[in-house]
Amino acid sequence: MSDTMDEKEIPSMIKGILTLRYNPSLKSNWKKFMPNDFTLHENSEYISYIEKTIVESIKNGIKPDEKRVAVALSGGIDSTLVLGLLRKTFPQINIDAISVKFADSIDETTIATNTAKHFDAEHHIVSIENFLEELPKAIGIFKMPFWDTHWYHVVKTAKKFSNTLVSGDGGDELFGGYTFRYEKFLSKFDSSMTSKDKAHLYLECHERDWVSDQKDLFGSKVDFSWDEIYKILMPYFENQLSPIDQIFLADLNGKLLFNWIPMNTSFFDYFGVQSLTPLLSEKLVLFATHLDNKIKYNQKSNSGKIPLRQILNRHVDTRLITPKKQGFSVNTVNLWKSHGKKLCEYYLDEARIVKDGWINKEWVNTHYKKLNEKTDIRYVNKFLGLLAFEIWYRMFITKEIDENTILST
Repeated sequence: MSDTMDEKEIPSMIKGILTLRYNPSLKSNWKKFMPNDFTLHENSEYISYIEKTIVESIKNGIKPDEKRVAVALSGGIDSTLVLGLLRKTFPQINIDAISVKFADSIDETTIATNTAKHFDAEHHIVSIENFLEELPKAIGIFKMPFWDTHWYHVVKTAKKFSNTLVSGDGGDELFGGYTFRYEKFLSKFDSSMTSKDKAHLYLECHERDWVSDQKDLFGSKVDFSWDEIYKILMPYFENQLSPIDQIFLADLNGKLLFNWIPMNTSFFDYFGVQSLTPLLSEKLVLFATHLDNKIKYNQKSNSGKIPLRQILNRHVDTRLITPKKQGFSVNTVNLWKSHGKKLCEYYLDEARIVKDGWINKEWVNTHYKKLNEKTDIRYVNKFLGLLAFEIWYRMFITKEIDENTILST
């Protein structure tokens, strides 16, 4: 996106970001996934093939003369797997493992530290007190109003040690990692459902992305309708795929293509760091989508990423893996209490996005008061989204602040 945006583009952008947590109108270098990408290909040696393909991607991505490489290490299956196979492929290379630790959030760095030690990697923990402090800088790089920009901190830190950062991105989408959502969807699924019904159910399983009075959130300049949102999702359910494959299709075409990949790419480009994502290599993506979903996800036990787990078990003591991985995850309720509330009070009190008719002032006032009485994580997330929109708006529309602005309380 350029430094200026046509006002006509704002409604579509902000409806998507504040409702789906991605921008479906965002241009992506990836082609959209289609139902025929899930045509089954039989392969009895899929475990060996997946490991071989990951190793091949690592070999091709590391330059022969590279002496140091960084790895984003959350302590979960995906990042531990790529770290393990990186060490196996390059026994002598210096590895800097980077973990992010958010204040007042689940701390999974102990397991990550043990994992780094196991693979002879130097471990660096990035402790972030105010997750929102450098939000203008992250927004200035990506030029989109997203608030969850933790990869900005990861890539920024990686640059201190190496020009290459290896990550396990894509494991959840390709190999069935969002088990809590699959379980909920499948428990309520009915074969008589229309594609619109399934789109509605899919949204129910992403309830932290929107709020019950979502329509009232927007101002006079945004003509919001749920039908418009359903139309974005319905194509993923208008096919003969199994319900779980339809979810995979929707997930791959959602946040991955229209948030995470373009956002992370912008951070890598800005800091001059090469992104190496072995699980998202073209070869593995093509292979993984054609795998039988039962190979990736066990509905009975509600466990996912089965092939990746099996490969990992060959190389790592299972005690080194976080049982229930949160990822680089910030506790938004605690973030709200420590910094978010004060920042929203300051920036949204005379919000330009309200004044100019994009967001409904009454909604903001009503729910800000309610959050003072009861902290509802869904509305906290929405206010953080509004904060990002306001910061973006002041940077690119009214041009009152720039990317060097620090959000401090």
